[in-house]
Amino acid sequence: MKGYWTMAALAFVVLGFAAVWMGGLNQDEGWYLYAANLVSEGQLPYRDFFFTQGPVMPYVYSVFAGIWRDYGLLGARIFNLLIGFMGIVFACGLAQRLAKRFCSEEAGAPPPRAGLVTFLLLATNLYHLYYLAIPKTYALAGLLVMVGFYLLSFERAWAFALSALLFVLAAGTRFSLGAILPVVAVALIWKGRRGWPVFVLSGLLFGGLLLGTLWSSPALHDGFLAALTYHSSRGGSDIVWTVGSLSRLVRWYLPVFVVLGLGVAEWRRMRLLLLSFLAVFAVQMLAPFPYEDYQVPIMGLLAVVAAVGLVRGWGLGSAAGEDAPRYGVLLVLGLCFASSFGSPLLEKWMTNGQDRFWSLKKEKTELAQLRDVAQKIKALDPNGTTLLTQDLYLAIELNRKVPKGLEMGPFAMLSDAEWRQLLTSAHETCSVAALSGYSFAIEPPACTERPVTTQLDYYRLLEPTYEPAFREENFGQNATPLLVLKRK
Repeated sequence: MKGYWTMAALAFVVLGFAAVWMGGLNQDEGWYLYAANLVSEGQLPYRDFFFTQGPVMPYVYSVFAGIWRDYGLLGARIFNLLIGFMGIVFACGLAQRLAKRFCSEEAGAPPPRAGLVTFLLLATNLYHLYYLAIPKTYALAGLLVMVGFYLLSFERAWAFALSALLFVLAAGTRFSLGAILPVVAVALIWKGRRGWPVFVLSGLLFGGLLLGTLWSSPALHDGFLAALTYHSSRGGSDIVWTVGSLSRLVRWYLPVFVVLGLGVAEWRRMRLLLLSFLAVFAVQMLAPFPYEDYQVPIMGLLAVVAAVGLVRGWGLGSAAGEDAPRYGVLLVLGLCFASSFGSPLLEKWMTNGQDRFWSLKKEKTELAQLRDVAQKIKALDPNGTTLLTQDLYLAIELNRKVPKGLEMGPFAMLSDAEWRQLLTSAHETCSVAALSGYSFAIEPPACTERPVTTQLDYYRLLEPTYEPAFREENFGQNATPLLVLKRK
């Protein structure tokens, strides 16, 4: 099987490079990194700045903030992909442990290929690698979940305690992952596992410590409750969007779902993984607009179920000849390679759609364009430390601050009066303003479009103190124009 591992590793390197360098910019990656920067400076999420996810990621990433301060978004993406890759490694380890437990141990049996199949399903999936590469919560949350289940498989008291801690940290990274804790606790009690009191008590202890910290001051718990409220306050819902999200999830993870179907008879052996996946999946699908990428941190669980089911169902861990194992792995390899190298993401990253008959090809990748725009702004304002922008990935690339209140970029929670005050006085601290199509456009928490008349009013507030410097077409997420202004 060394040859298959070699091909899988090479595919990971190629696709990982594509995800890091070619992958489209995402507004979220800017404000997640910015939150980590603020924590590294001694500020607290919820108390000192608004933040809509759990507090764990900013604290963990604050230790590594020097990476993006020195190497910008490129450094952050490489670091994030490494975190995600560690999660894949633990998923492979979990699959291998479960396969060895479930497969026949007859004399001469080759080792199960569940680890290899899991690696193919995750590490050669371009969509999965892209969302592990961009600095969102997915890579860290996925790592915590997979290490938690890996430890759980040892069925020892110390492992139960540590897995409970990791699941609490996962919930503290992304709130919806909190659904894993009660599912695992009930499953351990139902199965009569001797270590269930350790898991339950550890979960209550670590969860209590986390919540106790968030309730340690009125400012902290008020901000935390505001973050929880934010997620339920988005306006409306759309069943068509929800169905479309499910459809797109199947498209992006088609090899996982195909392999999952091939091993359907073995699902009963991995009910805990499936129930944990379904619990988080259901919570995330209840969002008014459930984006399919919400499921990325838990897709490792489904990949493990699929891989172990295939190993059992196709005899990839038996001694009954090598043909079945070889053909089974070749099937998975072919599915994964075809899915990723034929992914519409590659075309999306290289074009800005089509103008009638002609494709609108990008002159450079979005990351390269970001770096070039950052250099132009540095030339305009070589000694600047603050930038007026809601495109936080630009502030990260320049290693500059944004005015207080804009820490979440396009999702900034400012009232109309606060916006007008900020824009009227921005010239006092910001020599340059960089305004894309996202600037002033979103009105959170409903995330509806702010009235165009109000947006124009905000732009006019800058006219007395700023003048145009240059305009960058098709910039950033969804290719909007970027207008760069310099103080008069």
